Amino acid sequence: MGQPVVVVEKPSRRPGIVRFEANRSLSGMGHESFAHGDVSAHLSSSATPSAELARRLFATGRVAGVHVYQNMITVDLEKGFDSAGLVDVVRDLYQYWKPGMEPPSFEDLVPAEESSSAAPVDAGGDPKLAEALKKVPAHLLERSRAARQRLKG
Repeated sequence: MGQPVVVVEKPSRRPGIVRFEANRSLSGMGHESFAHGDVSAHLSSSATPSAELARRLFATGRVAGVHVYQNMITVDLEKGFDSAGLVDVVRDLYQYWKPGMEPPSFEDLVPAEESSSAAPVDAGGDPKLAEALKKVPAHLLERSRAARQRLKG
């Protein structure tokens, strides 16, 4: 699931520099630059697509620096490394599920119900309210009852 980013790798005139052109903007209208030393300080707290891409590129061990401007990603390679496999990192930036991965179960996604501190709601012989008690959490029914009392009183 997710959408792969269409990426075209473009060579640079300078050795050790590789450019990637994506089909979507990653940084908006601004420039974002990341150096290998920024990984611990800046990238761990940043939640932008550019920072996440830089984090993933640095994790390969082949990258010394990343510069992102809109849809252009300029990568400064470490000495002795080539750009093999980096296009896959950029392409899979928005891919959060891949074939072969085990999807989470429903129980993993739904948070455990909290025990309600509100007093239990009594149906009082009303069949509609008794049916609602089966479907709606008690704390929501209590909140609704309190709101109705404030409105009347």
